[in-house]
Amino acid sequence: MTSIRHQLLAGLLSGLMVGVLAAALLIYANAREQANLLFDYQLQEVAESLPSFALSARRTPPFLADSGLVIQVFERDPFGEAFSSSLLAPPRQSQSGFVTVATADGNWRVYTRVGDFDVVQVAQPMSVRSQQAATVALKTTLPLLMLLPLLGVLVWVVVGRGLSPLRRAAYEVSRRSPDALQPISQLGLPEEVQPLINSLNGLLARLAQALEAQRAFVADAAHALRTPVTALQLQVQLLERAQSPDEREAAGARLKDGLKRMTHLVEQLLTLARQDPAEQLRATQEVALDALASEVVAEQSVLAEAKSIDLGLTHAEPVKVSGDRESLRVLLSNLVDNAIRYTPSGGRVDVSAALENGLPVLCVEDNGPGIPVHERARVFDRFYRVEASNGSGSGLGLAIVHNIAERHGAGVELDSGSGGRGLKVSVRFPAVRRDAS
Repeated sequence: MTSIRHQLLAGLLSGLMVGVLAAALLIYANAREQANLLFDYQLQEVAESLPSFALSARRTPPFLADSGLVIQVFERDPFGEAFSSSLLAPPRQSQSGFVTVATADGNWRVYTRVGDFDVVQVAQPMSVRSQQAATVALKTTLPLLMLLPLLGVLVWVVVGRGLSPLRRAAYEVSRRSPDALQPISQLGLPEEVQPLINSLNGLLARLAQALEAQRAFVADAAHALRTPVTALQLQVQLLERAQSPDEREAAGARLKDGLKRMTHLVEQLLTLARQDPAEQLRATQEVALDALASEVVAEQSVLAEAKSIDLGLTHAEPVKVSGDRESLRVLLSNLVDNAIRYTPSGGRVDVSAALENGLPVLCVEDNGPGIPVHERARVFDRFYRVEASNGSGSGLGLAIVHNIAERHGAGVELDSGSGGRGLKVSVRFPAVRRDAS
């Protein structure tokens, strides 16, 4: 599992270590260069400060053991006897200034001062001055290297404090019960974490809405099933108590009708449970509304004939929409089924698919009792049935229609039928596609 803490620590500590080491190397090199300049200055100062009577007095110049300096004094022209402070002396130089000389004893750094009567030469082995320069440079660099562990600890603490809001938010979520879906507090959270918390709060809000819808659905379904189940129990008891063949036949017929209504209710409940408006369409494709209307009319014709209802496709203009064909078939089937159920025997149900003002429209119109204007806003609620309705519906048909229409971006309109009688349901889709033919 990838750890943000480990990635940050590895990246920051690695970069810090590389930076400190690079700085230490630069400081070390610069310190050595400065030390060599100081040693050159020391050679020059020793040569310039040596008294001129050293030659005439035939005195041996001093030997500075700590710095490894070798001093030679000799006559200028011609070179006379030299008075040296060491038996190991570099070659004599006749020109003033600095020079690095290679000898059998190693390299020497030499400064020569040419006077009127004598030549003073001060030299130092390069091995000695390199060692001393390295010591000075190391002492300069050492505090920076000692600072590296402290910087590492500081980075560790800063990264830990920076990630603490994530740990706090995770701890708050872990302590919650399954039904605690209130938003996570954003108090004290850095702005980099807030998009994640906002997304989590949005998810919690959608989950709370879904759970509430599920509870409402289960409660409504239990309430809706209680009445038909009780009716079935009573019808079974009547069938058991029937004494004559006629009574048994009548009780059996009522039991069959009750079972049919129960089956229809269960099917509607299952359909409604599958039609979640918050879900995306399973498979979006082009759907020909005229072909779909013709198919549904053919399927429902048997039910219409049984009630002596004139069911027909009055207008079928070639028009296509984008959506889930099976869901649209359920939508239209529910509209036609509702119209047949509530239209009295001998009535009429007309289905059409056409373009109105450039919008594809599915329309189902009947000449039944219709829906009062003051109740039209509520018929899309689950299990709601129109007052004084004598149909055998479950109160779920138009709720299913409304959910499917929402998923397709369509709107459902309720109006009176022709002549102000009956009900006209129009489903208007947002897109329009005409056949090339």
